Amino acid sequence: MAQRNAPEVNAGSMADIAFLLLIFFLVTTTIEVDSGIASKLPPPIDKPDDFRQNKRNLFQVIVNSENRILVNEKDMELKDLTKAAINFLDNGGATDSKNICSYCKGDKDSMSSENPKKAIISLVNDRQASYKTYIAVTNELVKAYSMLRDREAQRLYNETYTSMNNRLHNLPKTESDHPEYQKLEQQIKTIRELFPRNLSEAEPRKIE
Repeated sequence: MAQRNAPEVNAGSMADIAFLLLIFFLVTTTIEVDSGIASKLPPPIDKPDDFRQNKRNLFQVIVNSENRILVNEKDMELKDLTKAAINFLDNGGATDSKNICSYCKGDKDSMSSENPKKAIISLVNDRQASYKTYIAVTNELVKAYSMLRDREAQRLYNETYTSMNNRLHNLPKTESDHPEYQKLEQQIKTIRELFPRNLSEAEPRKIE
């Protein structure tokens, strides 16, 4: 009886098919990317001659390994952090004409910040602090800036800063040369200059 040879499978096109599948998955697959919190470090400031003057313009927030919040070395609850930050930023305690804040509504405490443009909030986290606490603290500090900017935008332009920012983002970039776009952009810049977000985040470290 004659032996039959098994038919050969033509695999010449398998490489092409595999290549096409690879391209398909590369194009259609969505790769998740962890997004962090957008934060910009404040510009360097001139060192004052008086250390006391330098210290009064610093609002130091520490989250220790037990997730306790310390503000200028004193315990503080999370719910009180935004108000404390606002009081610091809006203090307007400068007495010299160069640094007087005409729009500040704070207590003008001589031991607190002179001007929002000089006030710096420093956030330091212990390596053992929880990420949840870190996010919550950051949100409260950012909220302080947002509330003050909303107040000033309402006073100057009868609209909140948040609303102005949303309007700008909704305008197409192709209209960047339009007078309305440029006017809104300048107004937002003005508000940011009144209360610049000088929020400095140090690298997590071991806090004794």
